This record gives sequence, structure tokens and C-alpha cells, in this order.
Amino acid sequence: MELPLVVGVDGSEGSLPAVDWAVDEAARHGLPLRLVHGSLWERYEGRTPSIGPDRPAGRVSADHIVASAAERAGRRNPDVKVSTDVLLADATDALLREGNNATALITGSLGRGGLKGLLLGSVGLAVAARAHCPVIVVRGDRAGLAGTHRRILLGAGSPATGEEAVRFALRETEARGGVLDVVRAWRRAAHEAAETPDRDHEERARTELDDLLGAAMADHPGVRVHRTAVEGPARKVLVHRSAAADLVVVGARRRQGHFGLQLGMVAHTLLHHAACPVAVVPQHVGREPLP
Repeated sequence: MELPLVVGVDGSEGSLPAVDWAVDEAARHGLPLRLVHGSLWERYEGRTPSIGPDRPAGRVSADHIVASAAERAGRRNPDVKVSTDVLLADATDALLREGNNATALITGSLGRGGLKGLLLGSVGLAVAARAHCPVIVVRGDRAGLAGTHRRILLGAGSPATGEEAVRFALRETEARGGVLDVVRAWRRAAHEAAETPDRDHEERARTELDDLLGAAMADHPGVRVHRTAVEGPARKVLVHRSAAADLVVVGARRRQGHFGLQLGMVAHTLLHHAACPVAVVPQHVGREPLP
């Protein structure tokens, strides 16, 4: 049985593009869609008016949020199977738990109560930094959201952070029938002699690209892949190239037994500034030995 795509909904304007994007994604992959709303309304039940003896206003509001999202999803594509749930939990905790039984988690870029100028809400950032399944934050300009570029952008990291991201990006590109643009950024180390030829750095970066893509490409022989080694900071290179992409994919290392935020600088920058949706794909590693 295929695990669903899980979408966090909160009734805000920022969550509407996430619902639309998720419906299209579910249709592409033939997956069911699960719309969830995390709410601690019971905690505040005594402070809010009730609607009838058994209908606290907080629960009515939560039910309305998921019902409205389901109605919107049905209008966009009635063939996608949609289920809903209201979870009595903080929004971040609810989504992280749902991620244990999801193909991916999908959130909007800014939730309820978001301040003007805040580029990513706290829920989206926390989920992207802690979830154990891929997380897609739906953000960007109109072309990026509409998927008109027919191009997936993969920020190629090291095998320690990027193998699962490669497989995710290949599957996504295959489902969309576009081109996978794989980019490996390189920079000359400060201590290196200026005489070191740039082509040496480029060749090393291309070798690293070949090693990373490796056997994963054999499972997707029909996917067109364009490989590029570019000089510059990876986060700036990828933000710039995201303007011509429908989705940018990056890996994130997840260490066993580590419960804090696990999100590198590149992923963090993209989540705040990319011109298209961003997929953060975790790469799980064992518990690191104590020093």
C-alpha cells in the first residue's frame, strides 16, 4: 500500500498553494492525499464559546479548516483520493508524527499569524529540519508553482547527505517528464595557490557528481540528466538557478539519536529564498561515536 502525501493545513492564505500543489503531486504519482490540521483547541476550550452542548468553537473551527481544504482539493482534481483529520497536538508535533507514515510532508511557506517579511514560518522550518521523510515547502513565484519550466534542480551534496536526494529527484523528474538539472558547486580553498587551474576543480566536482549519481541512474534510464559544475557558494548558485526550476531538491543529514534541528546552510537558505518549491530529503546515518 502506498503511503499518502500529508499536507499540513491551517486555514491561512499561505496554505492554499500548498494544497493545490499537493493535489497535482498526488495525481502525478498516483498517491492518496491526507490533509491534517494540528490544534490544541481542547487546551483553550474553557476560554472560547461553545456552539451547542457538544461543539466547542475550537473544534468547529478546526473541522472547518480541513473540510474547506478537502473541498478545494476535490475541485482541483476529483480523481485524487482525499482524507482529513484534526489532530490534538501542536502543528509541528502533529506533522512530525504524521511523517512516520507518509511518502512526504507538504507545507506552505507561511502559516497563520505570519509576520510580513518573515520568509518561512516556524512550523515549516521545524518540520523540514526534523522530519524523517522528505519535506516539501511550497513557495516561489507563479511559474515555479505552476510547474511550467519542466525542470527539476538537484543540489548535489556528498554521499553522506545526498544519496536519497538523488533518488527522490530522479523519481520526481521521471513522473514529470522533464529534465533533471544536477549542480555541484565548488570553491577554491583560501589556502590554495592562485595558480591551481580552475579545470582541476571542475574535473574533481564532475567526478564527485558521477560518484553521487552512480547506480541510481540505472533505475531511471529514461530520465534526461544535465550535469553542471559551477564555481561559487552552493546556496547562492542554487537560489539563482531555482528561478528556472519547478522544484529544487537538497539532502539533509539526519543523525540517529539527535533531536535538534538538522538542516544545513544550503537548505536553510533555499527554504527562505528559492523561487520554486523546495524538497528537503533526509539521509539517515547511524549514531555518531562519542569523542
